[in-house]
Amino acid sequence: MSDHATLRQLRSLVLPLVVVGVVPFLLVARFRPFEIRAALPWPYLQVPLGLLLFCIGLFLLANTIRLFGQVGKGTLAPWDPPRRLVVQGVYRYVRNPMISGVLFMLLGETVILGSSALLGWFLFAFVLNTVYFKLSEEPGLVKRFGQEYVTYRANVPMWVPRLKPWDPPA
Repeated sequence: MSDHATLRQLRSLVLPLVVVGVVPFLLVARFRPFEIRAALPWPYLQVPLGLLLFCIGLFLLANTIRLFGQVGKGTLAPWDPPRRLVVQGVYRYVRNPMISGVLFMLLGETVILGSSALLGWFLFAFVLNTVYFKLSEEPGLVKRFGQEYVTYRANVPMWVPRLKPWDPPA
């Protein structure tokens, strides 16, 4: 990857870092960063489950960033979107694996810390992204990619993955 492409990918990480890092930190720390207190009512299950969810999300996010760069020739940032429709890898199972990854990471943090504030942030992020995709992103993708995206949208679910990968028409 060239230096320019690497810099584009790094700049695009600002949004997920804010959603998964900065906001949860501020919610849990209550703006007192050295007084974080989290009750762990079932730590033997809570921490491993939270770590598993977080790692699944991190895997999805990293995988989709790679696909956007290599296949789509773009980034996850709305200001530098992919130039080609990506329908490979995890995108053959679900239309929004990148946001699913971020949501899994948030859910993992919520479980690990046992935080109701983080649960609220997770739910808000889920609803906000669902509304944004339906009202803005999907109409934009139809304009950019036309029938190719319409066919993809008709065959691949938004959030709940297919059991078998979708094979796009040749």
